[in-house]
Formats: sequence, C-alpha cells, structure tokens
Amino acid sequence: MGEADITIREILPVFLAFGVSAVVTALLIPWLRRRKAQQTEREEGVASHLKKAGTPTMGGIAILIGIFAASLFFGDRLAGEGVILFMVAGFGLIGFLDDFLKVFLKRSDGLIAWQKLLLEIVVAVVFLILLGKAGINLDMIVPFSGGSLVSFGILGIPFAVIVILATVNGVNFTDGLDGLASTVTIIVAVFFAIASVVKNGSLSLSSLAVIGAMLGFLVFNAYPAKIFMGDTGSLALGGFVAGTAYVLHMPLFIPIIGIIYAVELLSVAMQVTYFKATHGKRIFKMTPIHHHFELSGWSETQIVMRFCIITILTCCAALFALI
Repeated sequence: MGEADITIREILPVFLAFGVSAVVTALLIPWLRRRKAQQTEREEGVASHLKKAGTPTMGGIAILIGIFAASLFFGDRLAGEGVILFMVAGFGLIGFLDDFLKVFLKRSDGLIAWQKLLLEIVVAVVFLILLGKAGINLDMIVPFSGGSLVSFGILGIPFAVIVILATVNGVNFTDGLDGLASTVTIIVAVFFAIASVVKNGSLSLSSLAVIGAMLGFLVFNAYPAKIFMGDTGSLALGGFVAGTAYVLHMPLFIPIIGIIYAVELLSVAMQVTYFKATHGKRIFKMTPIHHHFELSGWSETQIVMRFCIITILTCCAALFALI
C-alpha cells in the first residue's frame, strides 16, 4: 500500500467534471426538447410516472462529456485508467445506439435483445484483452480476508464476462426513478476513490470524474427530474463500476457495494422466471423492485433515500472488508 498524499489539486477533476456536466446538461435539455427526444411511459406501468412522459432523455451524453473532459485534462494517475474509460465509452455507445433508435427513429424496442447482448459481450471481451495488455491480471481480492487474492485461472475470463454483463444491466435496471441511479452510483464512485487510496496511495481519476459528472447531472435529474440519463448514461455507469472493480482487483466486492444493482437485477430475473413457470403469476407487484415499493406506497424520494442509505452502509462494510 502506498502513502497517500492528497491535496486540493488531487480532487480538481471533481469540480471540472461537475462544471462541464452541469453546463452541458443545461444546454441539452432545450435541445432535446426541440427534437422531441422524450421519455415515453408505459400505460401499464406505475400511474404516477405517466406525468413524466415528454421529459427529455439521453442526458447520459452530458455525463460522458463531463467524465472525459476531466479525465483527458488531468491525464492518467493509476494503471488501468484508460481501460476503465474504454468501458465507459464502449457501454455508453451501446446505450446511445439503443436510445437513438428509440427516441429519434421511434423504434420502441431500440436494439433487439440479441444485438444488445452481443455488443455487450464484445465490449467486455475487448476490455479483458486491454486489461491484460495493461499488465493487470484477473486476480481478485477476497472480502474480509485481509487482502488475500484468488484466481479462477482460465475460468476467470468467462466469469469476468458474466460479472461485467450482470453489473452493467443491474445499473441499467436501477435507472427507473428520479435521481436513483445517479445517487447510488455517486456513492459507489466515492467508495472506489477511497479504495484506490487504500490500495495504491492515490485517488482514482475516473472515479473522481464520475463523482463530479454525476453531481452536475443530478442538479437536473433529482426529483422532479428535468432530464433522464437514458441507456446512454446507465450503461456507461455500469461499465465504470465493472471496469473499476476489475482494475482494482475487486469484482467480488460488487455484490456488496452494488447491492442495489444486484437486487434490482435479481428482482427482474425472479419475476420473469416465476411468471413463465406459473403461467402468469408474479412475485412482486412490478419490477425492477423499486417499482414494487412504489406500488406499495413508498414515494420516489423515500425509495431513493432508503436505497442510498443502504448503499452507504454496504460501502462502509466493504471498506472494512478491504482492510
């Protein structure tokens, strides 16, 4: 573990990313409105969400610009920062294509499921190749082991692809309420920034850039949201979480720090499986699970606050698990 020497300059990427993201988001909102790049809500969904129809989406563009502005301006700090940015860009591009087809070309389903999955696998595999070229192996720190590492050998590659896809889609499912994915991911990014100091003695630039960019976007995405990030943002953030976890050798920590992502993903998998097995019966009122809580009487702000509290607690637990 290196010695930490953190000054005000070390956290400047947060402020730059914040400023860029906030300004670009403010400019994007009227531009997207003029082009009718708007959110559509399902009639069979949560009734209170119908009022959100017409809210501009694809705000993830501003998040990406903020992240890359700070990252490119301040340069690399840790080995693997460029690989993390590849994940952000790669999955962000997939999300952009999906959003573009839905919003501008009016294809309700966007990318076909198999197309989206194939593109995600390609990005994941290229990431693993780049990870190897950067000299970063697939050894993983075991939580609560005092820093012990475990390796799955050749099986680590398919395991990594599964972890990456699950993480990215878990973050994607979390993006369903005003400010939910934004706030939860800010907390996770703070954890990664601290973990990078604990492990390497310096702050992770990409984590700082994500924190700033998300805060800038949250100014407009907090309830009641004036813009949504769309798949452009949520898939990019999923790429950040998965990529950073592997660069820091911490994929086994994802179920802890990303417990909300995991629960959202599992709720959908359980609902679909049970629905098919029972020919129409449901476990939850609606999935992803945040909608179940909405239909159970929780307000959006209550859900966001409670999910954030859970994430803060699990991230604190993960820090103890890292030491």
